Amino acid sequence: MSDLPFTLDQLRILKAIASEGSFKRAADSLYVSQPAVSLQVQNLERQLDVPLFDRGGRRAQLTEAGHLLLNYGEKILTLCQETCRAVEDLQNLQGGSLIIGASQTTGTYLLPRMIGMFRQQYPDVAVQLHVHSTRRTSWSVANGQIDLAIIGGEISPELQDSLEIIPYAEDELALILPTLHPLARTEVIQKDDLYRLQFIALDSQSTIRKVIDQVLARCGIETRRLKIEMELNSIEAIKNAVQAGLGASFVSVSAIEKELQMGLLHRARINDVVVKRMLSVIINPNRYRSKAAEAFCREILPRFTNQPVSFERKQAPNAVEPQNLRAMLHASNLSRVAPDGD
Repeated sequence: MSDLPFTLDQLRILKAIASEGSFKRAADSLYVSQPAVSLQVQNLERQLDVPLFDRGGRRAQLTEAGHLLLNYGEKILTLCQETCRAVEDLQNLQGGSLIIGASQTTGTYLLPRMIGMFRQQYPDVAVQLHVHSTRRTSWSVANGQIDLAIIGGEISPELQDSLEIIPYAEDELALILPTLHPLARTEVIQKDDLYRLQFIALDSQSTIRKVIDQVLARCGIETRRLKIEMELNSIEAIKNAVQAGLGASFVSVSAIEKELQMGLLHRARINDVVVKRMLSVIINPNRYRSKAAEAFCREILPRFTNQPVSFERKQAPNAVEPQNLRAMLHASNLSRVAPDGD
């Protein structure tokens, strides 16, 4: 290891600076002094013989060589983390960690129950839940930052070949009304009744709103005819607004179980229309999968669906060959500073 031009600590520092945007904030996040961070970067640049940062602006900007090193460095650090977790697995789930991702609705209303069940069986496993958009979550799975995820949106086309996508469970979207609304006294409403309602919806740019609109359209509901009177930025805010009598909304059934039991909302049935979307479980089949992740897939996921959930274990990818990295960094730096045509 003595011939490597960098250390793991230097890669962590590089990643922190790129993430935080400054040497000072990176030092704070790593609980070290700013001079120590600056010294490590200077040593790294001297060892590689290329500049990694443009030092002219207020924000720390990576050079092309810096971006290249960061890209490889993140892969190296991820493999190191996978190695540590593989060693921890030898203790047979008497420790270790599990990182789960989810889109907003599943992460807020479904995953906490799943994690609770898992923790009852494996209290020594540290569990993290990352709740983000489907796009950000799927990229985190692809990059090895998340073990597995349950999402409700569509996977980006550029990721579909690198992820294993398993249809998991149907999630029904319910039409909710204030309990005192005139239609709340009707057992079944007609599709045309929807166009006379005032709706409360998520922001039109949100992933969940787009998914809901797509599902409604597939069910023959003309979303452009729905009267959107108010847009809010969370499911909880929408439920509270409906309870207050401000309008109707479509939300996941999993998000309103408590309110229905307490009689705070009315769930309206639409004649001949059932609005559903498919939830999917995603993993990266080329990454190491811990025993904790396998136990979660084997013992927890099947409790919430009637569909089988199984994944084939595949070997982790080969590690980066560090001996080629210095040459690649030099080539990257030369391509950045050379005049056009050289």
